[in-house]
Amino acid sequence: MATRHAALDVLRGIAILGTLATNIWIFTNPDGLIGYIQGTHHATGSWAVAEDLLQQLAQGKFLGLLTIMFGIGLAIQQRSAVRRGHRWPGRYFWRAALLFVDGVINYFLFTEFDVLMGYAVTGLVVAYLLSMRLRRQYVAIAVAASTHVVLLGLVTWALLAAPAPAGSGGELPPNPYADGSFIDLVAFRAENLLTFRAEVIFILPMSIALFLVGAALLRAGVLEARGARLRRRLMVAGLAVALPLDLAIGLAGGDAGLVVGRYGLAPVVALGLLAWVAGYYADGHTPGRCGRALTSIGRMALSCYVLQNAIAGAVCYGWGAGLARHLDGTTLVPATVTLYFAITAVLMLFSHVWLSRFERGPLEWLWHRSYDRITASADRRRPPERVGAPR
Repeated sequence: MATRHAALDVLRGIAILGTLATNIWIFTNPDGLIGYIQGTHHATGSWAVAEDLLQQLAQGKFLGLLTIMFGIGLAIQQRSAVRRGHRWPGRYFWRAALLFVDGVINYFLFTEFDVLMGYAVTGLVVAYLLSMRLRRQYVAIAVAASTHVVLLGLVTWALLAAPAPAGSGGELPPNPYADGSFIDLVAFRAENLLTFRAEVIFILPMSIALFLVGAALLRAGVLEARGARLRRRLMVAGLAVALPLDLAIGLAGGDAGLVVGRYGLAPVVALGLLAWVAGYYADGHTPGRCGRALTSIGRMALSCYVLQNAIAGAVCYGWGAGLARHLDGTTLVPATVTLYFAITAVLMLFSHVWLSRFERGPLEWLWHRSYDRITASADRRRPPERVGAPR
């Protein structure tokens, strides 16, 4: 029987709340994602230092952690299929398709920086790669990582070579975030679909590499007591080396430094964070009060990810309470931090109460129910094929 590692759901919970720590600054910008990218509406005075530091601490680290955790989850699904004698990737296409649909809904209704669509495509690619021999998987990691480094280098070079912008960018005329209705914002996302999905395309090689790295780490025992040496190496690389470099380059390197930090160094920091948390639970600790709260969020990761975006949008955008348009340089940071902790508290309470009554979160239940209905008739008609694990 498979062992469920306590660190898994805790790490998922940390990743979900960490993505909120990054995205909350986008929600509290009156110009939304456009303003965040153009650098409008910053904090002033001493609050500006706090804003830069808080943003850089979260920038990219938890996107990387969430991506790695998706890869670990995919490897666990493969193990489960092999144990039951099922063909892999089998009908994983339907799992990926349902996740893509979830991402489309989340994108149009709540957030133009959704990651689920990208994870669905990445998962489909990696599902087939995991059926190959281990040597080919390592080659795929090298190819994907090298491609990402080349693309990152080109983007960084372009940013360094570009002339400095004359200003911080103008305000949106009209502004669908501050002044538009819910439908206006949906239409705005539809009109700018390719622009808003550019990051997903850009990080596809990185995502493939991190998915496969997650699967490799699971095989190497990163969540188990036997992985102590591996975890120490990851913590040195991620927390002792990459984290200080990320903070220095991200804070002092301008736009190019931000890109290098988010897409180059932050994934390495994520590996160190994963090793640190995994080591705590691999040493025999059980989740305490904070760990149990994170576990509940981790078990309902899909529901909590969508819910945090829905809540933040309702509070910040013009179709809801419209908080963002009332913030200025002196109130931006305290309001953003307060909103972050308020949403975190809601997620912790909601996930705890829900899981005390139900086995799965609401979207997790709907997702599994849809998958079961789609595949049930085919499963009854087709006998399972026994396959071995990759060598």
